[in-house]
Amino acid sequence: MWRPDALVKRFASGEVITFLTVGGLGYVVDVGAFNALRSAPGLATADPSFARILAVALAMVVTYLGNRLVTWRGQSRGDRRREIGLFVAFNMVGLALSVVTLVISHDLLGLTSRLADNVSANVIGLALGTLFRYWSYRRFVFAAPAPVTPRVARVTPPDQRPSELTSAA
Repeated sequence: MWRPDALVKRFASGEVITFLTVGGLGYVVDVGAFNALRSAPGLATADPSFARILAVALAMVVTYLGNRLVTWRGQSRGDRRREIGLFVAFNMVGLALSVVTLVISHDLLGLTSRLADNVSANVIGLALGTLFRYWSYRRFVFAAPAPVTPRVARVTPPDQRPSELTSAA
């Protein structure tokens, strides 16, 4: 369940601020890499999707390392392949949220200006994607290991055990 007091504690602890800072750095890397690739000799005429994919991949490496080494540095389950797989999967969902908001605005609502596209994808979509990423990273990717609680065997005292000898009367 979502509790506002828990979010305030996370802000006070610096977790949310660090997460947003790492995400901001990833955004700068994403935009910078995309524009650098679009301007690079030999790539300027290539399909922009190629530059987009490389830029997103580079930004994901930066944000993974930032979140692993800074935001949630003390929380590790030890299975890095699982962690990275979940990180990539949840990043794709976050990206899909910005695409969905763009499709709704552009194609369904008919808001086709450059400003409308930027507001829907890079403001609303980015905000929804960021909220989703924070929740999913904290809950699944960088979650603290569950505390191990020892199971205690239940022992029945001898005088309360069912008798193996039953009378057939």
